[in-house]
Amino acid sequence: MNVDSRSTAFGEGNDPRRVISTDAAGREELAALMVRSLENARADLSASFQEARREGRVRCFILDDLLPENIALAIHRSFPRTDAMLKRHTLRESKYYAAQLDRYEPLIEEVVFAFQHPRVIELLGDICGISNLLPDPNLYAGGVSAMIKESFLNPHLDNSHDGAQKRYRVLNSLYYVTPGWREEYGGNLEVWDKGPRGKPRTIHTRFNRLVLMETNRTSWHSVSRVRVEGRRTCVSNYFFREQSLEGYDYFHATSFRGRPEQPGRDLLLRADNALRAAILSVVNVPTRHVYKR
Repeated sequence: MNVDSRSTAFGEGNDPRRVISTDAAGREELAALMVRSLENARADLSASFQEARREGRVRCFILDDLLPENIALAIHRSFPRTDAMLKRHTLRESKYYAAQLDRYEPLIEEVVFAFQHPRVIELLGDICGISNLLPDPNLYAGGVSAMIKESFLNPHLDNSHDGAQKRYRVLNSLYYVTPGWREEYGGNLEVWDKGPRGKPRTIHTRFNRLVLMETNRTSWHSVSRVRVEGRRTCVSNYFFREQSLEGYDYFHATSFRGRPEQPGRDLLLRADNALRAAILSVVNVPTRHVYKR
């Protein structure tokens, strides 16, 4: 299946050092726009997030049209080319990512760090009923990502901590900026409310949509395989706390599982999880997925 050739939504972007579009704004202005959208939907977002717990689901909320369309389009146009990003291609996942944002157009760094603005963080915490949220200026596993045809993320739990293993990871924001991206193209967020042996709940990664989800010991999620000759782009941030929300200490490495139809891969990934967790319990392994200032 090919993406409609009339659409220019899936291009590779321009030179990373191109002059920023006049539609773009700095992080202060972007944060103010985010706050306005979040405030306007505050009651519904909070109810959606809390209702999930009562229903035994992974807590999350969805907010469409986070930013004005012209700004969201400018962010998409500013995305780095795929070949200017780092690649992961394993049994666990296949995707492109970047955290060293000063190598790309300034708008990319501005929108990533707009999510870390104190006003945005305070409001996200109030909506979710989570106090003392902390940003991650090092972008440990955050930043921007891109997925092309055959890219995927198997069901997984995010690492329980930050890169220094000092703070607990509690929220993940995912902001999708690919215009014209249809659900049937794949590359959709899947939330496994009953764990990786259950059936996932699909959240369409539509243009200008923000998804905020909790990350804990049971928040299994994945990304379905991309089926088209396109590129799905996403801006992501993690938020942390000094104490866990569970009220007790725990630790786990990023843990991947096979999908229900992948029993062989599931066995291999379980063994891989155990090995990496054992290593991380002894030594803090450096990662390239950080912003080195």
